[in-house]
Amino acid sequence: MQWRSIVVGLVVLRLSLSCVVWLAFGLGHNRIPSGKYDEPRTSCPKIGEDSPQKSYMNFYDGNKDEYVKRYNTFPDTLKAQMKAQAKDMFYFGYDNYMKYAFPEDELNPIDCRGRGPDVLNPSNININDVLGNYSLTLIDTLDTLLVLGNITEFQRAVKLVIDTVSFDKDSTVQVFEANIRILGSLISSHILLTDPKHPFGDVGIEGYDNELLHMAHDLAVRLLPAFENTITGIPYPRVNLKTGVPADSINETCTAGAGSLLVEFGILSRLLGDSTFEWVARRAVRALWSLRSKETGLLGNIVNIQTGQWVGKQSGVGAGMDSFYEYLLKSYILFGEKEDYRMFQAAYESIQNHLRRGRESCNEGEGDPPLYVNVNMFSGQIMNTWIDSLQAFFPGLQVLSGDVENAICLHAFYYAIWRRYGALPERYNWQLQAPDVLFYPLRPELVESTYLLYQATKNPFYLHVGMDILQSLEKNAKVRCGYATLHHVVDKSKEDRMESFFLSETCKYLYLLFDEDNPLHKSENKYIFTTEGHIVPIDQRFREKQWEDLFPLEEGETPEDEPQNPPSNTSNCGRIPDARRFALPLKSVYMRQIDHMVGLF
Repeated sequence: MQWRSIVVGLVVLRLSLSCVVWLAFGLGHNRIPSGKYDEPRTSCPKIGEDSPQKSYMNFYDGNKDEYVKRYNTFPDTLKAQMKAQAKDMFYFGYDNYMKYAFPEDELNPIDCRGRGPDVLNPSNININDVLGNYSLTLIDTLDTLLVLGNITEFQRAVKLVIDTVSFDKDSTVQVFEANIRILGSLISSHILLTDPKHPFGDVGIEGYDNELLHMAHDLAVRLLPAFENTITGIPYPRVNLKTGVPADSINETCTAGAGSLLVEFGILSRLLGDSTFEWVARRAVRALWSLRSKETGLLGNIVNIQTGQWVGKQSGVGAGMDSFYEYLLKSYILFGEKEDYRMFQAAYESIQNHLRRGRESCNEGEGDPPLYVNVNMFSGQIMNTWIDSLQAFFPGLQVLSGDVENAICLHAFYYAIWRRYGALPERYNWQLQAPDVLFYPLRPELVESTYLLYQATKNPFYLHVGMDILQSLEKNAKVRCGYATLHHVVDKSKEDRMESFFLSETCKYLYLLFDEDNPLHKSENKYIFTTEGHIVPIDQRFREKQWEDLFPLEEGETPEDEPQNPPSNTSNCGRIPDARRFALPLKSVYMRQIDHMVGLF
């Protein structure tokens, strides 16, 4: 069976789905007895209306099944209302940031004040890894303004960034965060300003002289010391923007942090015609890849950059590893390097073989719903019984790769958790049916996957999911001057912080979900989102290099086999199976099973 899916509504990827027999993860007393929710058997024609052998499709009759009644339609008027609410949500946060916080990095939405680095406590990496005293929220939000159609404010914001932001700061920041939030946005906005094929109309600024690109180059040069003096080529996690790697820097980094630089660094190299940035990023990916387990093919989550030894042996698809997998696929889509897709294929196969638990098929058969657990990278044995909120991105990546069936099931599990708490706890213990870590910092991952699944299926179920998320945020997170982090998803107490990704991703994906006619969806050109939600085109110029292969084959080395079924760039947006357009994406019996597992009834 083959699924066809879209990339950001604009490029279609196709992969073959292979069936593998999975071991069910043991939930003990939480396992749903198979007999209780068995589907009625499919009937033959001419069975009477009242016959107990009536076709199982009638189980989903809107008059009888609560899930169908709730999710099977979504009127255009309601869609327009949700689009307006998503827009209002963005501007409530953005306008208050500009009024009370700019030029500082973030808005404290409860006190209505700005927030910058914690200079009195350099060890406060929760703040200092992200905030670099460079107007983070404004930069991170630039392309969201275009998505919302506000060309005038986009142009004003670009001019503010050019006129007021400098990276010559005594700020020690995490390389990964500076790359995805700042560098990625500068590159995206520069492309949108200068690319005549972009979908947002005439957004050019008179007299613009590639300043955003120059700023991106300046920042990337300041990040380069992280790649120096490491035996493996895996970068240090932090740099000081003025002085380089701190003398007391640790030699440990996470897989996602070191291996998720290739998209932004690769585009920058190709825009500048300078291979340096792509070379260091690709070398880091190769180094990490070479350290995977020979037994399982899995990687760990924390590595020593000097010895190449795994400090953290947990393998999962959430925090510490998530965007590493994401950027293997997206790098291939952007640059066409077959090596990237070979790595993604192998990584995904290992994930399916060792992390996936539950029944074989998402929408058929008996057993626990599919779930991806955290395992030891060498043995494949389960290490703990929690999953984290960052893992909610994974259904979106599965859509991108063409594995829509598995995406549907995993997304449904996270949506059920959201319905129970009105937010996603940072960690949820699937065995105890309770959060392990209780805060929710307005993360976008579930919204992102919801958006991509809607683009792939056009099923109104995902509009309802988006509405639930939007209304929960309005109810639980809105405060005097913006939207606040939930400190505790149960009692809904709050922390005075609104991270930049709330405006750059959460609001953007919510708005796009309800805006069918957005220029991004109507454009003949193809686009993809970075891991921070920044828009970049899938453009032939990014598949052309002005330099020789960065890692030529050694003497006697032979190239690996070509990747099987690489993504196609042919749109099939109109070829969505009816079952995914009109019926529930996940049958009611399985939705009820998941709801029971997370304690909804």
